[in-house]
Formats: sequence, C-alpha cells, structure tokens
Amino acid sequence: MVELPTDIAALSFEDALGELERIVRQLEEGKGRLDEAIDAYTRGIALKRHCEGKLAEAQARVESIVLGPEGILSTQPADIG
Repeated sequence: MVELPTDIAALSFEDALGELERIVRQLEEGKGRLDEAIDAYTRGIALKRHCEGKLAEAQARVESIVLGPEGILSTQPADIG
C-alpha cells in the first residue's frame, strides 16, 4: 500500500472529504492549467484513499449490543457489508 502524504494522513475524515469535494468541483469547472489539474487529481486520489481508510477504521470499531442467553449484555463486531 502506498503511504499517504503526511498532511493528508493528519486530516480528519470530514476535512479530507471537504477538500476532495473542492478538488472535484475545481476539476469539473475545467479552469486552470493542465499541470495544476493533474496535481489536483493526484491529490484527490490520495484524499479518496484516506477517506476510505477512515471509513474502514470506523466500520471496524462499530459494535452492536447483544443480549446473551442469561440476560447479560455484551458487544460484538457489527456485521456491516
């Protein structure tokens, strides 16, 4: 797996998603130079990968409460898929 740039790895999911949305809008407008668009696209790919990783982490942490046979509450990983 390719390592993310430090500045992207430090972003929260919400901040990374917001920046990715800005890049998408900018690319859709088609304004600017080709080399800037390529750089923005490359950064967008890294932001997307970071968001996907954050979502996978959150999914792994999600737990559901289960009532056991003796009335004891416990937790187990949620089956999200």
